Amino acid sequence: MAARSDKFEKEKSIFSDHIQSLGLRRTNQRDLILEIFLSTEEHLTIDDLHWLVHKKDPSVGHTTVYRTLKLLTEAGLAREVRFGDNKTYYEHHFEHEHHDHMICTQCGRVIEFFSAEIEAMQDKVAEDHGFVPTHHSLRLWGLCSDCASSSEKQPAAPSGAQPRVRVVQKGHAA
Repeated sequence: MAARSDKFEKEKSIFSDHIQSLGLRRTNQRDLILEIFLSTEEHLTIDDLHWLVHKKDPSVGHTTVYRTLKLLTEAGLAREVRFGDNKTYYEHHFEHEHHDHMICTQCGRVIEFFSAEIEAMQDKVAEDHGFVPTHHSLRLWGLCSDCASSSEKQPAAPSGAQPRVRVVQKGHAA
């Protein structure tokens, strides 16, 4: 466990400095939430993270997880992402490379990717319009390879059908 703690020392320091600057104190519950969030490389909703934290410490409430995730986001350790299913997900942000997302509208799988060509094209379009981007998010919706191959065997959805997004975490459905 010491190796894991060492791995997150920089993040813990950033978080500690941030909450101190707000006049808040470091607590065991906040430390547990931080540790579990940093140990999970998934896109998590507040409910997902609460479920993971609750398995370790049932006394941690949903509100504490919510407030701590907001603090992690403010501190630059987490980033909010939305995949079109009316939920807010959180992913690691600190020292993680920029990436975009492809979301399967059938099974909810999220595929992270990076394309230097797309990045260069976005920069060129912004420059052509005198626009200075500060950040961006590219999300593509469609079918992952598994669902695309199984949909070839299934009849097509009726016209006007709305796609649904369902994210399934290991061990439980979100």
